[in-house]
Amino acid sequence: MRGKIIPRLQLLCLYLLCGNLIGIIAVATEESANYKKYPGNIKRNLHLSSLIFSNSFDHTRSTNYTHLKLKNVSQGEDIESFVGNVVFEQLLSNRNSIADFQIVNEWKYLDFEYPTYEHRQQAIASRHFIPENNLPLGIDVYDQRIFITTPRWKDGVPASLGYLPYPPNERSPAIRPYPDWNAHSNVQQLDCSKLISVYRTSIDSCGRLWAIDSGIVNATVKLNQICAPKIVAFDLNTNKWIVRFNLPQEQIKEDSLHSNILTDIRNGQCDDAYVYVTDVWRFGLVVYSLAKNRSWRVTNYNFSPNPIASDFNIYGLNFQWLDGVFGMSLSVNDQELKNTGSGRILYFHPMASFKEFAVSTELLRDESLWPSNSQDVAKYFIELGDRGYLGQSSASHIARNGVMFYTQVHRDNIGCWNTANPYMRANLAMLLSEHQQLLQFPNDLKIDQAPEQSLWVMSNRLPIYLYGQLNYSDINFRILRSGVNDITRGSVCDTNTQAVHLKMPVTVQLHEGECY
Repeated sequence: MRGKIIPRLQLLCLYLLCGNLIGIIAVATEESANYKKYPGNIKRNLHLSSLIFSNSFDHTRSTNYTHLKLKNVSQGEDIESFVGNVVFEQLLSNRNSIADFQIVNEWKYLDFEYPTYEHRQQAIASRHFIPENNLPLGIDVYDQRIFITTPRWKDGVPASLGYLPYPPNERSPAIRPYPDWNAHSNVQQLDCSKLISVYRTSIDSCGRLWAIDSGIVNATVKLNQICAPKIVAFDLNTNKWIVRFNLPQEQIKEDSLHSNILTDIRNGQCDDAYVYVTDVWRFGLVVYSLAKNRSWRVTNYNFSPNPIASDFNIYGLNFQWLDGVFGMSLSVNDQELKNTGSGRILYFHPMASFKEFAVSTELLRDESLWPSNSQDVAKYFIELGDRGYLGQSSASHIARNGVMFYTQVHRDNIGCWNTANPYMRANLAMLLSEHQQLLQFPNDLKIDQAPEQSLWVMSNRLPIYLYGQLNYSDINFRILRSGVNDITRGSVCDTNTQAVHLKMPVTVQLHEGECY
């Protein structure tokens, strides 16, 4: 990487006497930079050309200037300047509309499909089923089924993993427990070998559904760890339970909450799967090897929340979430990785954070490093960049074309980033119009495995469920779907029009005191 030419931006903010920002002058200069931050093998594993300094980020591009219009916030005048085209955030939030999404299902409140009407009435009478206490959280899609998780945050949740047929037969269907009712424990008649409280799932390329069962009930009132957290898997072709692994006690901290899961399959080696599980409240990552049937705990300071980002103001509710590492996604398992033997990249971010991070999965999969050598490899957990103020994200997923999609819970929006480009705000986009109403607190999203991939989003008004009162005469929960290429068309994430974006005008609106 010696001698790579990159632009260094010197930004000068000009203020009127009254303190209002009138403009910004950006001077792009070129300097030779020597990047010897990592040993050769780590640099290769991190695949830095796509993580930080893209291969396309060459001398030609760094000197290709674009015309920049800056708006005088206080006077409404346009101020013109020239800056490097990889610098400023493109305000693309209105490029697409919610019309790009299809409403697949929506509910005022959830219901479950019981064997008979009498069974349902008995469950309600015994308060084993309290409809208003059920909330859909995680989503996954496989073939002609949509999988939904309903954690036991409150009493009256009869099953925490279910499914729906797709295409749907009705707009607000009852959830069918997966794989069946017998797989779910009744809290009053506890059986820890069964499912207790599933938060999220991950479907691998081998046709298996993996889930993290937190073993926790009533987390909204007082965390009650009634069973050990466990990693489970089901064969989606037979619907048989094939993996049940309890996390070792030494890997569970006081008040741990294991809430997200991601599977890593290389070159079709189904028996050598690795699974990554986040501990959102105690800021750790558990790595599980199927071949070894063992797990180990990974720690790093970048798993911790940012106190500034822990303050949420949504739907008139103010609350604080000190949630650590949460969202995860894996780089594309492409031919280049197969040929070089280089590992995939795990992208991750805490929920209470505006930043995105990355680490080579080769480090995570090496059990010998944890915990004895954790300090030695800590520096290889890389900060990529930030999404800006109010950029908190719960979930992310990378499509086959290399585009990452991520939730924007504070903005009721979906963001995107083409991972072939550097992680900077000029390469990030908001995909929905600012004031749309159909997507309200996008809590989870997934990309399916179809030849023409689709993005699926779960919208669930979670803060109102937790801290307010849902209006059950209104639609509270939605599953939305859009084609990956449809939702990104015309945006900076559109992989079919990358050449156009190199010459695209950039518009930035800055407010008093802001320099970017």
